[in-house]
Amino acid sequence: MLARCALAAREAQSSALDQREANVFRLAAMVVQSRFPREAKRLMGASERYFSTHPDERLPPADVVKSGWIFSLPRLRDMLSSQLEAR
Repeated sequence: MLARCALAAREAQSSALDQREANVFRLAAMVVQSRFPREAKRLMGASERYFSTHPDERLPPADVVKSGWIFSLPRLRDMLSSQLEAR
């Protein structure tokens, strides 16, 4: 999932493939926005492209974490930041 987030953050027209990716991309965008605004915008766009056709699949952030798709928000931020810095 981390690799998919990094890829979506780098590609302007990326799109989430399923509900899990769309929700994780959305949270990833939120947690890296202050350090990586351009990448956050791309992640949010990838998420929104999916939700535009599946609006009922958007989950509150707490539910995404509870589902186990993300271990913790700080860990997601740190690991994704490391990936984005490594380009």
